[in-house]
Amino acid sequence: MSINIQEGLIIIGGAEDKKGDKKILKEVSSHIKEESQLLVIVTVATELPVEVGNEYTNIFHELGIINIRVLDVRNREDALKTENVELIEKASLVFFTGGDQLRITSILGGTPLYKSLKRRHSEDCVFVGTSAGASVMSDVMIVTGLDDESPKKCTLKMAPGLGLITGVIIDQHFAQRGRVGRLLVGVAENPEVLGIGIDEDTSIIVNKNNILRVVGSGAVYIIDGSNISDTNVSEQYQNNILSIFNVKMHVLKDGNRFDLTSRIPIA
Repeated sequence: MSINIQEGLIIIGGAEDKKGDKKILKEVSSHIKEESQLLVIVTVATELPVEVGNEYTNIFHELGIINIRVLDVRNREDALKTENVELIEKASLVFFTGGDQLRITSILGGTPLYKSLKRRHSEDCVFVGTSAGASVMSDVMIVTGLDDESPKKCTLKMAPGLGLITGVIIDQHFAQRGRVGRLLVGVAENPEVLGIGIDEDTSIIVNKNNILRVVGSGAVYIIDGSNISDTNVSEQYQNNILSIFNVKMHVLKDGNRFDLTSRIPIA
């Protein structure tokens, strides 16, 4: 499966530093070039939209961003409102907070607001997602799976995401929650895609040439299943341990790059 990414995509593994150096959020802020450009914080994933919206607004103000609005969408009716669509149309950067990724897709999917988000991403708007906002960036996303356990044959629940990046499955809070097993299951079930696991306080920035760059204090894990020679994945006996041969993993740190088209790390 080919990978299709527009310029300006920042995907954060969650729990990014908000009180210290704020390296990742400074990187996000650097994509606002002029005072007049609008940063929109989308809180649809969280059940605490006011608190989360205020927290990020204060942080981005401290980082020098002047023009900030919170898109407070709590139900599908809100996603139909003209004023909310117009806010996205004016945005230079859209920031999806963490929470529940299924809230994002179930509330936005098929609405005028969703169509506006997709169109703005294909133009000149930068899209950022942290935690649940990271998982939802791909066309297929992980919803639930077993943490801190050996991979099992068919215990992963996936659903359609926003499709801002295709050909990958993204998992977040990766090392902190022991999610390598569930990402291996995702790749075993979909060997044509790359599995990307992102640690907390770690991000990938993807450019128009399909090159990702790692920024943050943790690691990024890229699982390539294109050369899998054998696996026991099936719906039968789904709680049995997964067997998978000849899968490849790359581990990247801050500053490392990876070519998503050729599937080769760049020293």
